[in-house]
Amino acid sequence: MIRKLTALAASTSLLALSAAAQNLVIQNANLFDGETVRENATLVIRDGSVVAWEDGDTLPSGLEAIDAEGAWVTPGIFSAFSQTGIVEVDAEDTTNDTSAPQSGFSAALDMSDGFNPAATAIDVTRIEGVTRIAVAPSLGSSLFGGQGFIASTTGEPGSVTQKRAFTFINLGEGGAGLAGGSRPAAWATLRAAFGDARAYPARYLAHSEGDALGRMDAEAFARAAQGNQLIMIAVSRESDIREVIDLKKTMTNLQIVIVGAQEGWLVAEALAEADIPVIIDPYNNLPGSFEQLGATQENAARLIEAGVQTAFAYFDDNSHQARLILQSAGNAVGSGVDHTDALRAITSVPADIFGVDGAGRLTTGSIGDVVIWDGDPLEVMSAPVRVFIDGEEQPLDSRQTKLRDRYLNLDENERPFAYRR
Repeated sequence: MIRKLTALAASTSLLALSAAAQNLVIQNANLFDGETVRENATLVIRDGSVVAWEDGDTLPSGLEAIDAEGAWVTPGIFSAFSQTGIVEVDAEDTTNDTSAPQSGFSAALDMSDGFNPAATAIDVTRIEGVTRIAVAPSLGSSLFGGQGFIASTTGEPGSVTQKRAFTFINLGEGGAGLAGGSRPAAWATLRAAFGDARAYPARYLAHSEGDALGRMDAEAFARAAQGNQLIMIAVSRESDIREVIDLKKTMTNLQIVIVGAQEGWLVAEALAEADIPVIIDPYNNLPGSFEQLGATQENAARLIEAGVQTAFAYFDDNSHQARLILQSAGNAVGSGVDHTDALRAITSVPADIFGVDGAGRLTTGSIGDVVIWDGDPLEVMSAPVRVFIDGEEQPLDSRQTKLRDRYLNLDENERPFAYRR
C-alpha cells in the first residue's frame, strides 16, 4: 500500500501541481474527519472545499480518483503555537523577527509584517503534514509581545490568512521580569493597559501616552480589551493560571487562551468551568523552572478528561520544528490521551480556538486541507505521501531533501575537477 501510494504521488505530481484547486475523490480511506474515525470512507474535494458524500452514492465524473487502500487520511495538521516563517537563523538577529526589544512599541507589533513564506522552515513544516500555523511573537520590551497571525504553509505570497488573529501577553516569569521585576508589577501593568485600551481614543485626544500604553499600542489592544479579539496568555504556574481564571470572571467578555499551562492539571476543573482553552506541549513535562515544578507527563490526559479544550504544540524549537507537534501528540497518547483526542488536539481543536472556519475538519464546506499518510500519523516513522492545501496538491520537498537527492548518487564526472578522486 505504501509503495503504491508513493508511486502514485510521484507519477501524478507534475499534473497535480500544475493545477489550482483540484476536483478529486479519495476512496477506501481510514478517514479522521476532525471528530471521529471512519473506515473505508470516501472523501470528495471540489473547488478547494470538502463536499458532503455518502458512501455508496454514485460518484460524479471528472474527479481525479485516489485509492487510499486503507491508508490514514486526516485534515491538515494545525500547529497552535509556532514562530515558523518569522526567523531563519535563531542566532542571527538580522533574520530573527520574533521580538523587538529595542522598539518603543509592544501590542502594536504585527508579526505578519515579518513573515517570510519562502523561509526554509515552511517547506520542512509542510512536508510533515502541517498545513496551518498560528505564529506568535516572543517577548521584547514589554509583557505584550504583539499581534500573532494565522498562515497556511503553501510557501506562496498571500499565505497569511488572518492578520492580527490574537494578542500575545506573558504573565509568567518572563512578563514579570519585563514589567518591573515581579508578578504584581505585571498585573498592575495589565490592568492599566486594559484601562488605556478601553478608553481609546478619548484618553489620547490631548496626549499620546496612557497609563501603560502609547497611542498605537492602545489602538492595537482595544479589540482584545473589548472582547473582539483572542488574547493568548503565556503562564505555567498554578497560581498564575488561577489569576487568569479570575481575570476572565471579572471581565466575562474576554476571549482568552492559555499557552504553556505546565501546571494546568492542578486547576483543570476550574479551567473547564471558566471555558478557557489551553495550548500545551505534552512533551514539555519536566520541572524545568520554578514555575513548572508541578509539570507531569499526564498533564494533557488530565486536562482533556476534565473537559478543558486542549490543543497541542511543540515548544522546544517552535521556529523550525513545529512539525514535531505530531511526536508530541504521540507522546500524549503514550501518557494516557485517547488516540482520537490527540488527533483532535492537532486539527479541529486549534481551528476552533482561533476561529478558523473550515480548518481542522473534513466535513461539508471544510477547507480542502488533506493529508494521506503511509501509516498512523502519530507514529514517529509515519510520513505524508500526499498533501493538499485548499484542495491544491503541494510539493513534498524542501531544501534538505533537494540536497539529499543531489548528492545521494552523484556522478563523479559532474564534480569540479579538484573534487574528483
